[in-house]
This record gives sequence, C-alpha cells and structure tokens, in this order.
Amino acid sequence: MKTIGLVGAGLMGAGIAKNLLKHGHKLVILEHAGNQPLDQLRAEGAATVATGQALAAQTEVIILCVTGSPQVEQVLQSAKGVLAGLRPGTLVIDCSTAVPSSTQKMAALVEAAGAHFADSPMTRTAKEAAEGRLNLLVGARPEVFAKCEPILRCFAENIIHAGPVGAGHQMKLLHNFVSLGCATLIAEAAACAKESGVDAQVFIDVLSKGGGAGIALERLKPFILNQDASGLRFTIANALKDLSYYNDMATEIKADNTVAAAVKATLSQASESVQNEPVDVFLPELVRLLGQRK
Repeated sequence: MKTIGLVGAGLMGAGIAKNLLKHGHKLVILEHAGNQPLDQLRAEGAATVATGQALAAQTEVIILCVTGSPQVEQVLQSAKGVLAGLRPGTLVIDCSTAVPSSTQKMAALVEAAGAHFADSPMTRTAKEAAEGRLNLLVGARPEVFAKCEPILRCFAENIIHAGPVGAGHQMKLLHNFVSLGCATLIAEAAACAKESGVDAQVFIDVLSKGGGAGIALERLKPFILNQDASGLRFTIANALKDLSYYNDMATEIKADNTVAAAVKATLSQASESVQNEPVDVFLPELVRLLGQRK
C-alpha cells in the first residue's frame, strides 16, 4: 500500500479519494478551497495538510485533480508548493484537464527534481468517479506508466496509454471537443425544436432512432424532457475552459478549428449570461439558455 497525496478533492477528486481509501492506501489531502467537505474522508482515515510542500514531504504518489493548467502550475511552483517538498522517486499523476504544452513544462520540472510525471486526465462523470469507473488517458514513458497503473486501477475501469507525456492531455482535449461539441449541437437543436413547437418526446424519439443517438443525447434527455440537469453534472464554465484549451492546442499546431471556435463562442455567450447565478449551471441547461436568446 502507498501513501498517496491528493490535491483537489472536488466533484471528481472526492470520488477518487474514496476509492483510494477503499483499496487500503493511506491518503493525505491538501486543504484547498475547491474541495468538497472533507469530514467523511477524514472519518474514513484521510489526513490533511496545509501546504503542497508538506504533502510532498510525506507521500510516495501525488495525484493532482484541479481545474486546469494555471492551477496545476500554481500547485507545483508556488512558495511552499509541491516542488518545494518533492522527493526523488515520487510519482506525480496529473488527472486535471490541461494544455499539453504546459503539461510538458511541468513534467520537465518534476523530472528535474528526480521524480516521475504522468498526465492522466479523466473522461466520464462524478458518478463514475464515485463508483471507481473512470476512463483515464495516460501520457507517460512506458516504465512510468507501469508504476502508475496499479494506483489508477483503484478508481478507473478503462485505462489507455496514449503515448509520452502530454499525449493524455492531447487526447482528453480531442475527446472533450467531440463530446462537448455534440452536447452543444444537440442543445441548440433542442432549443430550436421547442421554439418551433416540436414535442420534446418526439424530438428525443426521432434522434435516438437515427443519427442523433448516442451518449450526448442520453445525458441531455432528462433536461429536455423534465428540466433535470443531473444527467450531465458538468458546468458550462468547465466546458468553456476545455474548449478554450482545445482551440489553443489547435492554434499552436496550426490545425483547423472552425467548428471548435463556433462551439467555444456558444459556450462563452452562455457563460456570460449565467455568471451572476448563485449556483453552478450545468451543461444541459444550454437548452434553456439558447431558447432565451432571441
């Protein structure tokens, strides 16, 4: 059993934490504003520390599960951050969604300290995180991937070695462009259907029996039919962040991003329209927001 440090026990990280404890690992969590309430995890045996430096000084494996590249860079590089306490041989696994070029820079700093780095972004939702059934896309050298895999098996159902460092984040951005792009497209079509007077159940039935069938439709269906956003607990703000990262990646490598730019623009307008709402606005609610835009 390993002593594992976790930075980011939020919507996804809390599920990861529970499964690490369930598999018998010792867990140390960084006290962080983005965490879910930690009382239950403490009751199950997790310890907490106040700085990344203290976390790194007492752990063999460190898992990062924060919002994106700025947060990963801050956690690693800040005064009393992870790099300040990192020990040779430690395994750093970044489960965040990040810009691949930033990932490669952070990996170089970790490796310069004598530690190992893997990017291991997640697909699926908080429900699968709690169930230990995430999909993970890993970027690492083969020997580092071999070190990671037993830890990742504690909270993942499918693990894909995507290639060297950065490849996991490249694949995650490709995946999220497709999945979030499909969800955005269906949300726009659903809003148009409603304005046109098309019955919501008819809309769902026709798409599900034709070319619109798939996971995106299934996750949006509860909202289209019953205004229930729980089918896709992924915020518009996070969707915008991921599409921004994808567009940045495409621009860096001079790939076409015409469709991605349009999806980003839709999400940006939606994000601006809900920024004063007191709670997180989940992606299915795009249906409502797009219907209000006239």
